[in-house]
Amino acid sequence: MARTREEMAQAAARELQDGFIVNLGIGIPTLVANYVPEGMEILLHSENGLLGMGPYPLEGEEDAQIINAGKETVTIIPGGSVFDSAQSFAMIRGGHVDLAILGGMEVSATGDLANWMVPGARVNGMGGAMDLVSGAKRVVVLMQHTNKAGESKLLDKCVLPLTGQGCVNRVITDLATIDVTPDGFKLVECAAGVTREQVQAATGAPLL
Repeated sequence: MARTREEMAQAAARELQDGFIVNLGIGIPTLVANYVPEGMEILLHSENGLLGMGPYPLEGEEDAQIINAGKETVTIIPGGSVFDSAQSFAMIRGGHVDLAILGGMEVSATGDLANWMVPGARVNGMGGAMDLVSGAKRVVVLMQHTNKAGESKLLDKCVLPLTGQGCVNRVITDLATIDVTPDGFKLVECAAGVTREQVQAATGAPLL
């Protein structure tokens, strides 16, 4: 009874707080925008130079000049602003992003993150992820617990090239919610119908 992508996004949405500036990575993290609690005001940030990013446009209303970091057409909410990428990264590096929710390939028990290289695939680079994981006040990784081969993506030590070291605060997967602590992975919550033993069996490091 693993969580669906939508249920993972709902779990991640519980990380949001009123007034937060939030950066959502591509993939499952983009779904978090659909579950912002009613009445809560947050500003979605995109590192290509958008603050106050709105939902995807309706068909026929797309504006090719308004895109997110994943090159998808988006909208801008009233009061949103547009600026150059240098200013956007100054926001990130200056510690003005409250929460970054990103995808991941691997997370280590010490909070290291590998999320930019797909084994066997051509990649364009790590984008803004390296800056986000070092500049955001809190980093939450949203990913499947295991890869397509059934191997754990939560490890004692990452095998893939790192995006950042000691940067991850929490991991939300289809099986569980897990915090990174000075003593390693700490199980916070199992997905409905999933046991602690099943989570441990799918995790490549001990669980507190």
